[in-house]
Amino acid sequence: MSGGGRLGDLVSPALAGAGVLAIPVGACEQHGPHLPLDTDTRIATAAAERLAAARRDVLLAPPVAYGASGEHEDFPGTVSTGAEALRTLLIELIRSATRTFPRVLLVNAHGGNAAAIEAVLVHQRAEGRDVRAWHVNLHGDAHAGRAETSAMLALAPELVRLADARAGAPESIGELLPRLRAEGVRRVSANGVLGDPRGASATEGETLLARAAAELIAMVDAW
Repeated sequence: MSGGGRLGDLVSPALAGAGVLAIPVGACEQHGPHLPLDTDTRIATAAAERLAAARRDVLLAPPVAYGASGEHEDFPGTVSTGAEALRTLLIELIRSATRTFPRVLLVNAHGGNAAAIEAVLVHQRAEGRDVRAWHVNLHGDAHAGRAETSAMLALAPELVRLADARAGAPESIGELLPRLRAEGVRRVSANGVLGDPRGASATEGETLLARAAAELIAMVDAW
């Protein structure tokens, strides 16, 4: 059984007997003045990479690097597919992927993608496919705060501008969600941060990523 690597690195005949295809799903959206636009894509990919390293029946697909990020579009650089286009894209990707892989796993790291992904799961299960989704939870603040900043210091420290890191909206995501949906991020947080990135560290980031990967591996082990 092929697995434990990257789909894009392989040749077609090597895929006989492949098991699970893990597709990272991220976004290209603002993450405050201190984190890169592809933060969510990098975090989703890192989690899926660790899964593929732990299980030889899992292959890592190239990431879906755009997502439903309309709430961030008041900030330059955000590029969003919208929820409906993301839903259609994932449905067609899964339909195609399951011609080779009996199981497909979406590893998502952008909260704005969740509704589209849930709709995809309902649709694909109705068509008889074995598809699941897992949403990365760093167990921290919502967006560009300490948790994501720590994760990025562990993954790509050269891209983190700690000198520009500032606190944003302090409320929890549950408190902020109605306003985020109605008004967008800019009205809630002028710098685009939901939380406080101060105190972030690579050591904390590695701990958060390791815990997230362990939760993901446990989910696939039980699948």
